[in-house]
Amino acid sequence: MNKTDMKVFEKHESEVRSYCRSFPTVFNEAKGSKMWDEDGNEYLDFFSGAGALNYGHNDPKMKEALIDYIANDGITHSLDKATTAKGQFIEQFNEIILKPRGFDYKIMFPGPTGTNTVESALKLARKVTGRTDVISFTNGFHGMTIGSLSVTGNAAKRRGAGVPLNHSVTMPYDRFMDSADTLDYLERFLENGGSGVDLPAAMIVETVQGEGGINVASKEWLQRLESICKRWDILLIIDDVQAGVGRTGSFFSFEEAGITPDIVCMSKSLSGYGVPFAITLLRPDLDIWAPGEHNGTFRGNNHAFITATAALDYWKDDKLEKSVKHKAEITHEYLQKIVENYPELKGEVRGRGLMVGIACGEKELAEKVAEKAFDLGLIMETAGPDDEVFKLFPAITIEEADLKKGLEIIEESVKSVVKAPVLT
Repeated sequence: MNKTDMKVFEKHESEVRSYCRSFPTVFNEAKGSKMWDEDGNEYLDFFSGAGALNYGHNDPKMKEALIDYIANDGITHSLDKATTAKGQFIEQFNEIILKPRGFDYKIMFPGPTGTNTVESALKLARKVTGRTDVISFTNGFHGMTIGSLSVTGNAAKRRGAGVPLNHSVTMPYDRFMDSADTLDYLERFLENGGSGVDLPAAMIVETVQGEGGINVASKEWLQRLESICKRWDILLIIDDVQAGVGRTGSFFSFEEAGITPDIVCMSKSLSGYGVPFAITLLRPDLDIWAPGEHNGTFRGNNHAFITATAALDYWKDDKLEKSVKHKAEITHEYLQKIVENYPELKGEVRGRGLMVGIACGEKELAEKVAEKAFDLGLIMETAGPDDEVFKLFPAITIEEADLKKGLEIIEESVKSVVKAPVLT
């Protein structure tokens, strides 16, 4: 096979490309938690498609189900027509995920990506309440289309919109303000008629902020946020696009807090196979859509229905949840030792479950650690407003030996960066 020249991407692909700059090689094979490039070099994947591959690459059961479906000429594209594949997913999602957790949600198929589900949630909240504004939180990330960008905190991404981003108000996330209770601050704005903040249609929040720097909201903060929303008749939207599907240990990231959001946004690992797929879960009484009022050409991705249904087999018992929690303990302990053993990092361990990272106190250290890790055969990215966090997103199904090997590579990368001689 002829090898692909990297100059093809440099010459013909838009300058907007990013990940290929961080991982400058041509990948052509992947299995489980490993990827290989065209030169045969092996890499451990602690990136997992930015959270779209929680079950790793090419899960054998999902692959078998998809191949069988394609081989038998199963429906591929159906808009929102009724299909066997969609019906099976709806039934299984209700039986395996929603009912055992006591959740009663209608399932909406808004289009195949995270920003699609967020846009539908914002639109529905405004339609139901008749209000226009939405409260979002500092360092939140909710997508790259205009509505989603309006509730996203990252300044660089907001600038990319090219137009004013309106009808949103940003409030401080949990622990954003060192000496103040951020929900006292938020509630003061709602109570005070002179605050300039109108009663919003909804609040949208991530329980763990991925792109924002692996910031974790405490269960107490989330519980109080829910109570504030109920007090003021504001809809609570949980964006579980990245933190959901087992990433934090439970299927929904908000389960630990014991809250019941009005609307839940899901995508990324929902298909289980990296196939584009999103759903919006909503309280039945909120389902006031007129037929076709929100739609999308690719909301009926039947290949995703097939793999997503196969992925639900992981959730028929608690084995996967227990496994994730065990691996999370190993990971957190190891990262804490790195922080203690390499004070030059000025590091802070952040995260929950297998959505973790180390925030570095020195500028550009996280990027250097990620670059060195790639040289040593590990793929991971950075996060945070200044890319100050190196972010670990191993597959939640990763073998323990591979997890430990990856952690050792990270430690070697940190050691190499902080102990590197200063050139004069």
